[in-house]
Amino acid sequence: MNINCIIVDDEPIARDILKTYTEQIPYLKLIACCEDAFEAMQVLNRKEVDLIILDINMPRLTGFEMLRSLKNYPAVIITSAYPEYAIEGFELSVTDYLLKPFSFPRFVQATEKVMNRNQDSAATDKMVYDEGFLMVKSDKKLTKIFLEEIEYVEAYGNYIFIYRNNGDRVMSKQTLIQFEEQLPANKFIRIHKSYLLSLKAVKYLEGNEVALANRKLPVGKVYRENLMKSLR
Repeated sequence: MNINCIIVDDEPIARDILKTYTEQIPYLKLIACCEDAFEAMQVLNRKEVDLIILDINMPRLTGFEMLRSLKNYPAVIITSAYPEYAIEGFELSVTDYLLKPFSFPRFVQATEKVMNRNQDSAATDKMVYDEGFLMVKSDKKLTKIFLEEIEYVEAYGNYIFIYRNNGDRVMSKQTLIQFEEQLPANKFIRIHKSYLLSLKAVKYLEGNEVALANRKLPVGKVYRENLMKSLR
């Protein structure tokens, strides 16, 4: 399995180092080196990209601002000299956060996370039939869950709770990111580091909360703009 990747960094030396690193990893296929976020977005519109290797501090548009402007984006590895942005990065569901300067082995470790996640996702996709339902591992058995039944999903450590519109909930040992990757992006959306929901289940948005049929869920600051776009 090859991973199509792009490098986005305004520093020529950093781009050269990353290019050298990617060329040494057999499963990485570098399709573009971008000097800023605007160039990267043009590549994303034209080509199929599986991984963005992304710097944060860039002129005109930062790496995080770029991600927030995209409705959907592939796996992301952040490369930054600033550790204080790590929490914000993981709130945007990045795969890894590398502090400059980082070693080649550390870079390989980050790309292997992307590779393993892609392989797990491909295996799970075999359980999705006509995008109608998922077979979810729960309590030592596979439970059939129709996508239209799902109202929202809540993360709890390495477990998730899937809440259905019939009042039931199903617990499964997987992360919210892993489950989100199985869902159609035009029907489900992340609204918080701990919640994703069905757009169909939304009744209204008020302040920093979104209302469903029987409860309200918090909307994280970094997710609000994307939610507003999806509800228009």
